[in-house]
Amino acid sequence: MILQTNSILTSHSIHSSVFPITPPPPPKPLQFPCKSSQFKPLTTTLTSPPRHSSFTVLSSAASPPAATQTIPTNKPSPAEVSRTIMELSSVATLSFLTSDGFPFGIGVRFAVEPEQGTPILCFNPSYFPNDPKTSLHVQLEQCGLRTPQCTIQGCLEKPQDASLLKKLQSIWRKRFNEDVDEDLIHIVAVERILQAEDFMEGGVWFTSLDYKMAVPDPLRDSAESIVHEINTNNMEDIHRFCNIYVDLNFQVSEANMIWVDRLGFDVRLTSPQNDVFEVRIPFPREVTDEKGAKSSFNCMSQLAWEMEKHYHTQDYNKVNQLKKVACRSN
Repeated sequence: MILQTNSILTSHSIHSSVFPITPPPPPKPLQFPCKSSQFKPLTTTLTSPPRHSSFTVLSSAASPPAATQTIPTNKPSPAEVSRTIMELSSVATLSFLTSDGFPFGIGVRFAVEPEQGTPILCFNPSYFPNDPKTSLHVQLEQCGLRTPQCTIQGCLEKPQDASLLKKLQSIWRKRFNEDVDEDLIHIVAVERILQAEDFMEGGVWFTSLDYKMAVPDPLRDSAESIVHEINTNNMEDIHRFCNIYVDLNFQVSEANMIWVDRLGFDVRLTSPQNDVFEVRIPFPREVTDEKGAKSSFNCMSQLAWEMEKHYHTQDYNKVNQLKKVACRSN
């Protein structure tokens, strides 16, 4: 169930507050503290919005409908998410039709050509299907709570250019620290991609051009460690974020950060009735590295603490986009 989306705060400027003579201690900062207690309002209008504004929404993987929807600008586009999934993963399921018409899937390792995201495979040519049309399904588990995935449809090809083969061999060596015979190198020529946020969820189709032009998220290599650090040491801040920045009609029983990217982070929270929701909380501005993400988190923590203690009294709008999700069994 997805409700209406609003920005997290209004565009009114936030001024420094006058604290009591002996205020209680502020929240525990991360490694890179914020230099100032002043903090610009959080909005969903960012300095550098995602490159893609709309995609076809999938209700059935076999038959994409014609309806479209606008992808929110406070989160990476499906093409960016897919490029990130491909960069962080190395194992996939390669599927094609056998000569007798049955679908066949096999687990494969893959590397990614960094400029356009082309998947690079290594397998025995005797397995090469009669029909080169194929799909490559890739998953990325996030915090044990969510598994975003992408399915690339395209054609399996054997590169013939010698210089290209040398380049692909070098990419494979860098990814897996092993040499591979050029006769075993194949690629998937990407035609279209389906990106889904989790199991049992609908997805979004987009074109190979969207995929090739997208850039993997700059926080991808540090996102897991940031999430682990915050969930371990800053749980009080996550609960405070839900109460201050999110429009809720219940007290949060449990909250965990799921993932963080250049535009914000996702939180999974539980109500007293054990209903499970996900909410997107944007950063005040786009970040480009781990230091920027931690600094933004610290500033948001300071502001939320001041609002909770009523040191800030200005009006603001809260995020009210909640997505109810099924609780995953262990």
